Amino acid sequence: MWGLRFIQLLTGLCVFGLGAALMVRANLGLDPWNVFHQGLSGLTGLSLGLLSILSGVVVMLLWIPLRQKPGIGTIANILVIGLSLDLFLWMLPEFQGWPLRLGALALGVVLTGIGSAAYIGVGMGTGPRDGLMVGLNQRLGWSIRISRMLVEVVVLAIGWLLGGVAGVGTVVFALAIGPLVQLFLPWFQNKPREQVRPKPEAG
Repeated sequence: MWGLRFIQLLTGLCVFGLGAALMVRANLGLDPWNVFHQGLSGLTGLSLGLLSILSGVVVMLLWIPLRQKPGIGTIANILVIGLSLDLFLWMLPEFQGWPLRLGALALGVVLTGIGSAAYIGVGMGTGPRDGLMVGLNQRLGWSIRISRMLVEVVVLAIGWLLGGVAGVGTVVFALAIGPLVQLFLPWFQNKPREQVRPKPEAG
């Protein structure tokens, strides 16, 4: 049913936002896009969630020359992840001590994987950043892996230069997110398996 799929989409995006917020509070390094958002936040004073929304809109505009078409999941991805990220950052305290920080990091990465699998599994449209990778693949012939690597290296470098936190969490995320999405995706697939593209990128 469409309604159940939409609920799964929103739930998955909120879980993704919670995972991202836990990684921020662990202060051990973020995924490349949130390193970028964190760097911009220090420069502009805007919240991470708002910057996530704004960057998602800009990235989606880059779809136009790549002839990608957004779905309802694309719009929801932009809005819900950003809003939930800010909400959970408001609710969560800063974690003190290595055990709590490492635990928050581990839980954050796992929840990000679960959230990604949940929203990918409904097949209601890729996130803006996923769509950019697909568009580069289809229009320029770059592989998804190369497209993702180039884009994320650039945003990670810019974010780090602006003061975003890159560290062990960044490495853990990069190594773990693909296998985690692959592990959890069968739990959430609500369309024929061959139509689902299990892309681990967020947002």
